[in-house]
Amino acid sequence: MSISHYIKEIGRGKEGARSLDRDQAYDLMSRILDGQVTDLELGAFAIAMRIKGESLDELRGFLDAVTERCIPVPAPRPIVVLPSYNGARRLPNLTPLLALLLAQEGVPVLVHGVGHDPGRVTTAQILMALGVPQASDAGAILHAWGRRQPAFIPTEALCPPLARLLDVRRVIGLRNPAHTVAKILAPTAPGQALRVVNYTHPEYGETLAQFLERTAAHALLLRGTEGEPVADPRRTPRMEVFLAGRRQPGLSVTAREGVLTDLPPLPRECDAPTTAQYIQGVLSGEQPVPAPILKQVECILQTLAQLPCASGTSHELPA
Repeated sequence: MSISHYIKEIGRGKEGARSLDRDQAYDLMSRILDGQVTDLELGAFAIAMRIKGESLDELRGFLDAVTERCIPVPAPRPIVVLPSYNGARRLPNLTPLLALLLAQEGVPVLVHGVGHDPGRVTTAQILMALGVPQASDAGAILHAWGRRQPAFIPTEALCPPLARLLDVRRVIGLRNPAHTVAKILAPTAPGQALRVVNYTHPEYGETLAQFLERTAAHALLLRGTEGEPVADPRRTPRMEVFLAGRRQPGLSVTAREGVLTDLPPLPRECDAPTTAQYIQGVLSGEQPVPAPILKQVECILQTLAQLPCASGTSHELPA
């Protein structure tokens, strides 16, 4: 079924394009995810949206369609979701450290993302070096939580059509709305996830803040490290908390300003084995937890304490 009528609306350039409403965006993304479009239409969609940018209603419709096609993830109690889609290029990727520190506190942590990305060091590669197995279904996720481990599930297992849409970037060289949706995706029942949402460009941070408000989300929004949902270990970024879409100044963290005078001891290389060895040193107490990441952990724990337990479910996780 053709999507040419949608492309006609969104493909008129930055000034002339019209945004779709939520239902139209849902229908468009559903057709794309279900493979009902040609390669030519898919490329036109990706380029048009890259030029136009996503509206809030379009993001909601796209997210509706993607969430509907994810495997359902049960949440015995509120979980923390860490979308990991960028990896490391210059700094060590410490998303696995954040996930493991939270898991040590008994928090159910779901990490989803790509397994491999040329030129980057992914969270999946570091967790593998640390001996943390990947999950392929909901049962494996629950098993990891029962062992007080973070659960990592690759996108192709969580939502195969989303993984295929993400791979379009390797063909045309441009991001598309799938990359934004992946970073706000929480495949749980509404209200049962605290999403850690990150942005790279400050102007996009406000767009995401408006999205979190409109969707009544529980979330921690911050400028991530190279696109990862973890605080920069060298300097504390602003961390803004949302509960049911409302900003929570009392739970949020202010950014550290001024010139850096002290740097934490970080590995000189950012490859997976070196990063894994560093993380093991932090977890064993041989290395200090970088102060910004410790603040992020504390912020998340304090925010989780404000969330109600999932109705009708137990606090206990399966062993």
